[in-house]
Amino acid sequence: MAKITPVIMSGGSGTRLWPVSRRASPKQFHALGGAHTLIQETALRSQGPLFDAPVVVCNAAHAEIARTQLTAAGVAPQLIMLEPMARNTAPCAVAAAAALAARDPDALLLLLPADHDITDVPAYQAVMAAGRQAAIDGALVVFGLKPSRPETGYGYIRAGAGDGPVRPVEAFVEKPDAATAARFLADPAYSWNAGMFLFSARAFLEEARRLAPEVAEAAEAAVREARVVDGIMPLGPSFETAPSISIDYAVMEKTSLAVVAPCDLGWSDVGAWQAIWELADKTASGDVFQGDVTAVQTAGCLVRSDGPPVVVAGVEGLAVIVQDGVVLVTRRDASEPLKAAVEAMKAAGRGDLL
Repeated sequence: MAKITPVIMSGGSGTRLWPVSRRASPKQFHALGGAHTLIQETALRSQGPLFDAPVVVCNAAHAEIARTQLTAAGVAPQLIMLEPMARNTAPCAVAAAAALAARDPDALLLLLPADHDITDVPAYQAVMAAGRQAAIDGALVVFGLKPSRPETGYGYIRAGAGDGPVRPVEAFVEKPDAATAARFLADPAYSWNAGMFLFSARAFLEEARRLAPEVAEAAEAAVREARVVDGIMPLGPSFETAPSISIDYAVMEKTSLAVVAPCDLGWSDVGAWQAIWELADKTASGDVFQGDVTAVQTAGCLVRSDGPPVVVAGVEGLAVIVQDGVVLVTRRDASEPLKAAVEAMKAAGRGDLL
């Protein structure tokens, strides 16, 4: 049986989870609710007879933390690919496909963000098994998550007719307004695009060369320029010439080979403090406390400290985060203002805080 190689994409910065998520240690390297960090959870749910050892693609500065954390979880990556600079998911996908194709042109790749949470692991493994044959047959499989709310912050996939485990993709739909998102929630043809893809190296590279030739040329050249030492492949300088573009825009929205595997996995992108609050166990007043916290007359708050005692009183709906000597106080659901605050710190030259 051809096994699936998980390709764990670990290039995200997670600015909406500042100050826990920072440049030196972004959110995928933190335990944000469970016993394992997000990258460990991503690797652990992709273990078993269906899967080969994973490939990790990350920033050069994160090679050691990635390998250390995966080793601690009992996972031995077959390869760690280092990006000299972030170029979005399309160059990352092409580079991983090219590296695996050098050994087996028909290798099956499963592209996975390193920083998402999935609670239903049996359902996850079952849908990967269901999509495997379509990938062997040459399809580019995207996994469509069943919407749980009228979300305006995600892209959607509209599936065509059919009742099998995979269906043709009719369209990729941009982030909708609230009314459109409510309509999508009521229509089973629509699912969230969570950025997980399964395909053979051969099929994907052929489409990438045809539809995104500048991406393919640069990323494949970067693999040819690379040398593997101790299981680590620093991608060559050509990688920096690749256009910074997502796999969705570069290939998936243009190809005729896209199919969607609908699924319901208990998924979260763990993209903001609101999501951390939603995933965590709560007190009777709806609060989540992590660390040395004293609270009086609070409701719906998330308070997390890595050491210093925190006292909160008479407040509702706040996130109070203390990490490495930095304190954040914000509304629990204020992800966009927090992102703007991170940009303001950049503009003010406060890189020491980021």
